[in-house]
Amino acid sequence: MAPYQYIERPTPFTTKGGKTLPIFAVTPAHIETGTIDPIALDWARKAGYRAETGSVLPIPSADGHLGGALFGLGKNPSDAPFLTGKLARALPAGEWHVETAPLTANRLALGFGLGSYRFEKYRTEAEPGPKLLIPQDADATDIKRQLAGVFLARDLINTPTNDMGPVQLEAAFRQLAAHYKAEVNVISGEALLQSNFPLIHTVGRASADAPRLLEMRWGKKGHRKVTLVGKGVCFDTGGLDIKPSSSMLLMKKDMGGAANVLGLALMIMDAKLKVDLRVLVPAVENSISANAFRPGDIYRSRKGLTVQIDNTDAEGRLILADTLAYADEDEPDLLIDMATLTGAARVALGPDLPPFFTDSRDLAEAIEESSLEMDDPLWRLPLYRGYEKDINARIADLTNAPSGGMAGAITAALFLKRFVTRTRNWAHFDIYAWTPSERPHSPVGGEAQAIRALYHCIRNHG
Repeated sequence: MAPYQYIERPTPFTTKGGKTLPIFAVTPAHIETGTIDPIALDWARKAGYRAETGSVLPIPSADGHLGGALFGLGKNPSDAPFLTGKLARALPAGEWHVETAPLTANRLALGFGLGSYRFEKYRTEAEPGPKLLIPQDADATDIKRQLAGVFLARDLINTPTNDMGPVQLEAAFRQLAAHYKAEVNVISGEALLQSNFPLIHTVGRASADAPRLLEMRWGKKGHRKVTLVGKGVCFDTGGLDIKPSSSMLLMKKDMGGAANVLGLALMIMDAKLKVDLRVLVPAVENSISANAFRPGDIYRSRKGLTVQIDNTDAEGRLILADTLAYADEDEPDLLIDMATLTGAARVALGPDLPPFFTDSRDLAEAIEESSLEMDDPLWRLPLYRGYEKDINARIADLTNAPSGGMAGAITAALFLKRFVTRTRNWAHFDIYAWTPSERPHSPVGGEAQAIRALYHCIRNHG
């Protein structure tokens, strides 16, 4: 079964072999010492080519046609493991193979594949891109699996909310489940109150699209229980504590946690990992209308804890609270939640380095090892108990928005931890889910963060 794709797109790879054009990946030393193809070397020296990082120089054949290309790796190729993503945007359309490259086959092909991503659903004409022959010693099946997961996350995030509200997110959720023959259950609208999910209902009740909890189950009972929870705020106005217009521009990405756990679930199911998988996504739109929840309101959560609403723009932790409490009741062996939760995480670590939080040293070490192995950057931040007092409210058990503005990513994680009391191995990921400036392996737009590392961790660490 081919990996599921939310938006069908041409494959970035070819299988034609000998009919492809060569790419010579070179460092400045290769040019200086002359240790590359003689025709390519002569052309490079005449053109003053210095093999700077990411530079591409087309080279002619003996008869004057396009004969190949030089690709600059710079002086330290290991500094950019997915640099070959630039080739996917810089080479002319055609079919190519890498003739020489001091890179691992998997990194080379995965980098090209990641860089080939284009979101062209709303363009009237799509530009054809180059295709690469996957090296024989690369794991082509796993590379395509990872690309499918990453592209699914990117596609869902990039789709504007008029086409990706709670209704459409549920449809994408069901499509993924159907592809891998997973079971789906959905609790929607007033049924959320009847099923004791009051906070999910509270946040989403003002929207024209009813709030809902999406649940997917796949795998075999008796295998290791792995539960993934993703924040699915399809658009966040901020509620009655309304955001300024500039802050709303990217709020279609506030369901980035949901998009990422779906991408991770795709990888797990496609690889047929021996796990009992459960995926939970609270899907809502934080809108404004006469029945919107208000600052100062107090609501009882599924866990029984009461929460005082001190800011309606801190809604993500509310829907996660009910969902994590539900997940925790099953006592999974591993519980992962992912959310575009706090601006404080971006202030601390920037857009490219997502923080994660866990009390389990063994789990933290496994995640960190996988992060390095997969070149999928992460950084652990502490669940510092000294800040527990900050999430206490005066007339309720908890506040959803501590005053003072300090350590916001940590206090948000501590808030979530109050709803996970049975599960030993829980980790919370506060992701940005967006690339604000182009990188070799990712254009500006929605981004998959941490899911390749988590896929590796779940696959290789029991």
